Amino acid sequence: MESTLTKLKSQKLAALQPELPVVPDKVKVILAFLVVYLVWGSTYVAIRFTLESMPPFLMVAIRFLIAGVLMFGWTMMRGEPRPQKAHIMPTAVLGVLLLVFGSTGVVLAERSVPSGLVSLLVATVPVYIVLLQWLRPGGVAPGKRVVAGLIVGILGLALLLNPDKFAAKNGIDMMGVVCVLVGSLGSAVGALYARSAKLPASQQVAAGMEMLFAGVVLFIIAACAGEFSYFQHFNVSLKSALALAYLIVFGSMLAFSAYGWLLKAVPADRVSTYAYVNPVVAVFLGWSLAGESITAQTVVGAAVILSAVLLITRPGPTAQLVAACEHEA
Repeated sequence: MESTLTKLKSQKLAALQPELPVVPDKVKVILAFLVVYLVWGSTYVAIRFTLESMPPFLMVAIRFLIAGVLMFGWTMMRGEPRPQKAHIMPTAVLGVLLLVFGSTGVVLAERSVPSGLVSLLVATVPVYIVLLQWLRPGGVAPGKRVVAGLIVGILGLALLLNPDKFAAKNGIDMMGVVCVLVGSLGSAVGALYARSAKLPASQQVAAGMEMLFAGVVLFIIAACAGEFSYFQHFNVSLKSALALAYLIVFGSMLAFSAYGWLLKAVPADRVSTYAYVNPVVAVFLGWSLAGESITAQTVVGAAVILSAVLLITRPGPTAQLVAACEHEA
């Protein structure tokens, strides 16, 4: 009897004690950050390699359809809750905004713009987020620090792009720049929409659905663009095929899984640091693997843009939005 009373008292005391937060394994956190930093930073040069022997829309369609099937199938095998009908439209919209606009804008730009420069232009996503929050009905005006970041970011873009280069014989392709800037706008709109969208509880399930919808839409676009009429699979080089496999397995599945885990394990403002680490990785890999030139003006412009991103995303609620924006280069 006495032992039973003792057990009951112990159970009551245990129930009254607050649960201690689970501290994530530091090694896992470091490894996850390395994956997000290095893999997502390397996707830009991998995209360039795929474009050497594959048409842009069809390449992205294949990537996201295969990655979506694998991601969705993997989550179902793990016993994740099945998505509901109410999840279909929101994930389809996000798939279009984040992947059809965001990622495809990057791919179209990389046909004529160096991958390192494209990665720096993608860093404008936080700028778009701040502006959209400000301009929407009932929006909140940004603080002085964020305004300073916007001004610095615009100056950095002007320095990086240098309007004189557009007129040069081997200058920057304006249409390529427009593609990546429009794609970044789509990503920013998607990040804001994701805040109120009814999505599956599992981020992996949501990502799988978004990639599936994006893949289907992109196959339709590829057909309308006539890419099926001239694409021959036997003309795909081994280099392009390996780069596509890398994008599917590492860029779309492994890195996103690490990213989703980090959002639950560490503060979102730390996760958002990928916004200014990925371009550094991309510029270095573009120089070392793809022979892209790095000038002093590029280095200074990159430093100015990344400083602007740092001003905008730290600290404050904008960091939460930047981290919520699924990177899918």
